[in-house]
Amino acid sequence: MAVSPERLSGWARGFAERHGAVEVAATPEVVRLAAADGAVAECHVSFPPLSFPGDTSPVAALVAHACRSRRVGVLLVRLGGYAAGVFEGERLVVSKVGSRLVHGRSAAGGWSQQRFARRREKQSSEAMRAAADVAARVLAPRAAELEAVVLGGDRRAIDELREDRRLAPVFALEGGPFLTVPDPRLAVLEGASAQFRAVRIRVIDPEV
Repeated sequence: MAVSPERLSGWARGFAERHGAVEVAATPEVVRLAAADGAVAECHVSFPPLSFPGDTSPVAALVAHACRSRRVGVLLVRLGGYAAGVFEGERLVVSKVGSRLVHGRSAAGGWSQQRFARRREKQSSEAMRAAADVAARVLAPRAAELEAVVLGGDRRAIDELREDRRLAPVFALEGGPFLTVPDPRLAVLEGASAQFRAVRIRVIDPEV
């Protein structure tokens, strides 16, 4: 499950109320809550490492870490569609979204199928080039200002862009979860912050 930073403290209290007294252990990557009835919640730190200033409890430190405003880049790519943006906390401050026509696969045979395949390959290459150009224009010049770059869409399309040398500074900042999203339109990009800010929690129920 994924829990927003603003709900995380309440979720931890509810976990203790449901399962009994909790023992907390933490690493820079995971905060682990072990309850009296045997239930365990593993809270994975977004944008690790997690630090523990002063006498702050691990849960309080995780909440503060998750709620902190960050400057994060986002690159979403699917075949034919792409979006790149920069967030300040939850707010999208810079963005560029676009699409290119890429025909689906043809069931025809013979020379017609081969011509269609060549045309589709050309369309795909042009779409990937356009996505790379947008990422190079929106994200690469701001790489030094970003804490991380979150990727999403189709993994194969993203991997194809890794070959573009202009984007080396962008991919060097890769962090956070890989976002599973539909075609990257502006509304999809704007909603990305809710996904990358959320704390992912794995709950292991007690054995019966």
